[in-house]
Parts: sequence; C-alpha cells; structure tokens
Amino acid sequence: MQSGQGVSDAAPLRRGSRPLSPASGRARRPRRALLIVADLLQPASVDEVAHALAHASRAKLRVAVHGGGTKVGWGPPPPADVGISTRRLDAVVAHRYGDLTATVQAGATLAAVNRELARHGQWIPLDPPSADRATIGGIVATNDAGPRRHRYGTPRDLIIGIDIVRIDGTAAKSGGIVVKNVAGYDLGRLMTGSFGSLAVITSATFKLYPIPAASRTVVIDVSEDARLKGSRHLTDTRSASLSGERPFDRLDAVVSSLLASQLTPTAIELETKPLRLLVRFESIEAAATEQARQATRIAESNGAGTTIVAGADETALWEAHERRAWEDDGAVIKLTLLPKDLSATLAWLASTGEAWEMIGRAGVGALLLRVDGDAAAQARVLKDLRARFAPGRGSAVLVRGSEALKALVDVWGPPGDSLPLMRAVKQQFDPEGLLNPGRGPFGL
Repeated sequence: MQSGQGVSDAAPLRRGSRPLSPASGRARRPRRALLIVADLLQPASVDEVAHALAHASRAKLRVAVHGGGTKVGWGPPPPADVGISTRRLDAVVAHRYGDLTATVQAGATLAAVNRELARHGQWIPLDPPSADRATIGGIVATNDAGPRRHRYGTPRDLIIGIDIVRIDGTAAKSGGIVVKNVAGYDLGRLMTGSFGSLAVITSATFKLYPIPAASRTVVIDVSEDARLKGSRHLTDTRSASLSGERPFDRLDAVVSSLLASQLTPTAIELETKPLRLLVRFESIEAAATEQARQATRIAESNGAGTTIVAGADETALWEAHERRAWEDDGAVIKLTLLPKDLSATLAWLASTGEAWEMIGRAGVGALLLRVDGDAAAQARVLKDLRARFAPGRGSAVLVRGSEALKALVDVWGPPGDSLPLMRAVKQQFDPEGLLNPGRGPFGL
C-alpha cells in the first residue's frame, strides 16, 4: 500500500498477459458465475482506468468491477466480457489529520488504511466483515457497515468526497470538476450502494474519528428471566423461552430502554443462538466503564442477565460475532426494519419451523438472517418476510444464496416507487448498460 500525496508511476495497462488494444475485439462471454471473465485488467492509475473504460465503451464490452472479492456472491452475477480490478489503486492519497479527513484510493483495504491512519490516532470507524480483504471501493459501492453502524452510520454518512470514472472514460469528482450529465448530483451519496453500476470509484474522502482509548462490552442474556433463576418457576420460564414469545418481549424491552437512555453505545448487536445482545462502549477508560455499568443496571431491571467483557476476551467475542452469519452454509438475507418490529419478526420466524439464525444491528434495525434448508424452504421464508413488511417498514434482500434459490426469487425484492428515478440515473451515467450490468439495485 502506498502512502502520500499522489499515485505511483503508472505501469503499462495489461489485459492478463497481453497489452490492452482496441484490436483485441470482443472477449469470450462467460457462462459461469460472477467474476469469471475472459480478461482481468489491473490498472495502476486513474488514467489507466479511464483508458480501459473508454475502450470498453467503444467496443461495447460489458465490464465487471473487482475489488477484494468479499462481496462476490452478493446479488445476481452480471454477464461480463472484461473485468477491471482496482487492487493496484491502493494509496492513502492524503491524510489531513488536523482536519480529521483522509482521501483513500479504492483498491486499498480498510485494515491497511486504518493502520496508516492510526499513526496519528485516527481511523475510519467502519467494521464490515473481512476488513483485511474488503476494499474501500467495495465497501462504498455496497454501503457495507458492521456493528459500529449504530454510532457512526454507514459509508454514506462518512463520505465527504468521491472520485469516479464513467463508462466513457470521463473522470469526475464531487465538489470539483463539473461534468455534463453529472452536475447536480451528490456523487458521494449516489455512488454509495450503487454496486458499481454507475461508475468506477477510484478514491473516496472520509471524515475521520479519534481512535477510542478503551472499550467495554456488556453481554446481555435475554433468553430467560434472570430474576427467576433458581426458583420453582424456572421450568416454566424455559418452556416460555422455547415458545419464542417471552424472551423476544424481554429483548424488545431491553433494546427500547437502552435507546431511550442517555447512553452512547458504539454497537447494540443481536445474536439469537443463544438469544442475547452485545452492547459495546468505546471512549476513555472511565466513561466506557461507567456506561457499561449503567447498561448492566438497565438490562437487569428488565430481567436479563449480564456480563461485562474487556481485553482479549472482548476481542475474541467480537471476532466470533463477525463470523456467525457467514461461517455456515445457508442463504443470508439482509433485513432492514424498524427496531420496534424486531421482536415480532423474531417470533414469526420461530413459528415457521425452519432452521435459522439472526445477528445484527438491533438498535437500528439492520440485520442478517441465515436460513438453512433447501432452496424451496429458503425461498418461502424470504417471500413471506417480504409480504409481512408494509411499504416503508422493511425490506429483505438476498445477499448469499445458491443458484437454485436465485432462480426462485428476486434477489432485491419489490423496488417501490423509486425505480423510475433509479433507471433515469442509470441512463445518465451508463446509457448502454455496460457497467456491472444487472448487478445494481433492482437489476440496474
């Protein structure tokens, strides 16, 4: 990874082991899954990205954009003739630590960027899975965020500038060059979550935060009423736990109480096996410790059991939490819902008879649901979930699933009223539909 104010000298742009040339013609169309393309270009400068895209546009080649490969299975696989990798664009272009901002190229991994920023005690407070492989461009393109979303938001909330190259080879940046058909758009927000279907992101500028000095996590067990442990009512409590009703009500009470308090947790994370919350506080030592104690009192007043974790045990706890949704087979569905609807959704899932597990941001209603079983059962759960959500109250997007499952369902679900506007934006940026075709939201 390079660090400094610019980019290294560009090497000759190559397609596999052959120089890129308009005479190369149309590449063989792939028959298999995402990122299986005839040629992979690895530009080392923005000019090379622009040159590659301009050639693809003239030759009507469909382009798939590659980063670290951590989101390969998300969404439908786009048909592609050529791939463009951003991995050689990996510089921290500028770290303005006095202003708490940094400009970072798209191919740099989040972990490498934060190691560089940590030299001045700062970081980009995003924590998606596989931060050692996830690139800045991929994180922005998918608007991916982890547990710290509760406090810091998503990439869309942290970006203050972005540089892109359009399919015709035109470079543009927010707050800088005004380009025809780009003026008037907030490029940073527009590109965030576009899945690379509008332009190739070459760099992004983020607002930074100081790295917290200390951390504490309160593990809150809501699977049974801690006030009844050891009493003659324990058997009845366990029976209620299995029914999926009382524990979910207790979960709702704890989350609601935490959100209504004056506490400032970094994360309020749900796990369903066992049913518990991980509530993290990051600040100076005294503040993190005191807030953890207050969270303990709130949880215990609602009948939950608590444990405060710190140090190496806390690190291991969060590493295990990150793996939970992805380490086993099964379809993974990204849920967005109102926090007050979480307990009812969990109770409904418990009544389906299917094997499932959920983790995620209980405080903001952004969760991952893993559903086991065959494709038909997974499709039934996904369709029924979508049917439960009233307009504007939730969504369910398939982010990992077998080809058999993807043949049974729409990956994105109902688009709502925004689809015509989204199509108009796609038409402005990529009128031929060559860039990550079909991979953008709702198949754009």
